[in-house]
Amino acid sequence: MAYDGDVVEINIEEMLKGAWAPVITECCIYKVPFSIRRHNEEAYTPKVISIGPFHHGHPRLRDMEEHKIYYSKAFLERSQTTLDSFIGWIDEMEPKFRRCYSHTLEFSKEQLVKIIFVDCAFILELFCRDHDQGLNQDVMCLSIPPLRDSIQYDLLLLENQVPFFVLQSLYNLSFRLLNDDRSLLERTFHFFRHFNRSQLDMGNIQKISHFTDLIRTFHLQDPLPSRIDGNIIKHLPSATELSEAGLRFKVLESESCLLKLDFSGRVLEIPQLVVEDPTETLFRNMVALEQCHYHFQSYITDYVCFLDFLVNTNRDVDILVQERVFINWLGDTDSVAMMINGLMKNITTSNNISSQYFDVSEKLNAFHKNPCRKLISALRRDYCRGPWQTAASIAAIILLILSFVQTVCSILQVIY
Repeated sequence: MAYDGDVVEINIEEMLKGAWAPVITECCIYKVPFSIRRHNEEAYTPKVISIGPFHHGHPRLRDMEEHKIYYSKAFLERSQTTLDSFIGWIDEMEPKFRRCYSHTLEFSKEQLVKIIFVDCAFILELFCRDHDQGLNQDVMCLSIPPLRDSIQYDLLLLENQVPFFVLQSLYNLSFRLLNDDRSLLERTFHFFRHFNRSQLDMGNIQKISHFTDLIRTFHLQDPLPSRIDGNIIKHLPSATELSEAGLRFKVLESESCLLKLDFSGRVLEIPQLVVEDPTETLFRNMVALEQCHYHFQSYITDYVCFLDFLVNTNRDVDILVQERVFINWLGDTDSVAMMINGLMKNITTSNNISSQYFDVSEKLNAFHKNPCRKLISALRRDYCRGPWQTAASIAAIILLILSFVQTVCSILQVIY
């Protein structure tokens, strides 16, 4: 068979014409990279409800589709918006929100518009019913606490999002003719109020891309600390090593932001963390968002990296639980240690770290390297591991002193 170079060249030219950058500036919703996802698939996969195109059609999530459609119908009736205007608005925005997703979507325009219509109308109706007391008694999604909690956590997953600007546009379209002065952001804050760790006010929110982005913002402080280029935390003693060297952990009672740390004298002040079943899911998705989107503002990753250094074994967890830095609702301390150590697997740390974390880390390393504290640490490690060993060591020291005194007295008697 003869080789037709012209045909091959034409085919390659056509292929190159269709080339486009896989990730563009509008992108904000990502599939979690396989290298990270493989360590805990369930942490990134919705359990009861799919939102957006990435998990649409999954067999395990089909049971909720009827509820989503029912909510969509209820929202249209509540908003007094015609279906034509609602669909028309989504159709107009389709090229823009399609670009928000990191991977090529295999859905046609018609299919994607339908997915976004049902999912957005469902979310808006869910928020309305949650915010308006008395409207949620007849609704399965809100009246059954386990299901409500599962939906809430599914709405926080990075792969399970719709762009917030789409929700905002549809909300504005639906209520512009009604006397309803409650904003979508107000309803969103109310629905996710349990996660608002920093007690942020809506006025502090400039812009959010989606709900995962909002939850990350809830864990940050305002203003954000500065960052230092060219520095990373290379080493940090564990909680056990620091405790043996004489350091004391103290909870920052008045500080709700995770980023706040303070070290002075022999005391490290650190915010309290409640460790419960969804904790791993929340942190994994916030870290995944930073890995994909906030390369130079990875504040949550800084915090997780700091914890990963502090916690190596269940003994480290025991110390932090005793000092109330951790509130352990998982039960055994081994589970807490495994969870924290697993969060940083295959996570890339940038050389652009929070100045606050870097400064505290440097001070802690200097504290632990102090020769006197190393000696104290060695003595505690070798002779004071437990109450019985400590008592035995003290008794041995007392006997040694008494023996020395007796020897001195015997020598003095011989001399005099």
